[in-house]
Amino acid sequence: MKDMDRTDNKEEQSGKAYERVIAYIKQQILAGNLQQGSKLPPERELADMLGVSRNSVREALRILEMLGTVTSAQGAGNYISGNFQRSLFQSLSLMFLLQQVSYRQLSELRRGLEEEAIFLAADHITSQQLRSLEAIVSAMAASQDEEENAILDKKMHYVIALASGNRLIFSILQALSDVMDLFIKDMRKSISRTDMEKRRLQRIHENMVVCLKNRDRSGACRAMSDHFEIIDENLLDDRLSGAVRRPDKPVS
Repeated sequence: MKDMDRTDNKEEQSGKAYERVIAYIKQQILAGNLQQGSKLPPERELADMLGVSRNSVREALRILEMLGTVTSAQGAGNYISGNFQRSLFQSLSLMFLLQQVSYRQLSELRRGLEEEAIFLAADHITSQQLRSLEAIVSAMAASQDEEENAILDKKMHYVIALASGNRLIFSILQALSDVMDLFIKDMRKSISRTDMEKRRLQRIHENMVVCLKNRDRSGACRAMSDHFEIIDENLLDDRLSGAVRRPDKPVS
């Protein structure tokens, strides 16, 4: 018992033991010794190597798993995974909900990401992605169901983000998925109150696809800018000027 106390005291004196485990794994990744898919040494081996308890190793691995760095496979050990999208999703979603970020702030973030995405997509979009976008805008033109159109709208913007070839842009938009669902649904509800505005939004979406098909970067950026102009106009609506609502909180 005294030996265990002395071990715990040593670990406390030299800083939190689990932090040493995390630092070691980070160093191994930086050195190129660990890459995505690499298997980590067994817990006992890590504990002996770093002079910490197995509990400290487990704590470090739990934290790294939450961050998306490590995946634990039962009976097979722990692996470097690089699944950062999950942790980014959790962090950003909570930030939006807890800090009561407004739809305007969300729109400003979206605008910066999506204007850059469509600029890059004009160079990198594939024929398959173009066909997907053409099918989406055709489906939106034919549908009278705004819930279905909100889903198609979101899908269209994610195809463009993916076509940009920039994984960070796509990952951030994916991480904001839950909040974005609400934003797009509420925004389309506001825009579709008049047929004229609904047709205007449809023309803008169609123009994005035409510009991407023509590899017209300037035109694609103008189309995306037009898209956010119509959003900004509708953000003047008092019902959309407040904080992002929670999924279970109805719009008043």
